Amino acid sequence: MHEIQLKKFVTPKQLPELYPGVFTEASIRWLIFNEKINGFSCCVKRIGRKVLIDLDQFEAWIAKQGGAHE
Repeated sequence: MHEIQLKKFVTPKQLPELYPGVFTEASIRWLIFNEKINGFSCCVKRIGRKVLIDLDQFEAWIAKQGGAHE
């Protein structure tokens, strides 16, 4: 029997609710607007005019981002 793995998608408005105090809707929309420059396009899925964020890809994208290392 095959196990079905469901993808988790959220809208740009829902994403900040999952990461309170870290992301705002405006910051997510900025990432989407600049997705080709910042590599965020791997997280964005479009169905017609609807924009969705793949949560697994989003978390992988965050993990790849450089940051201050001590």
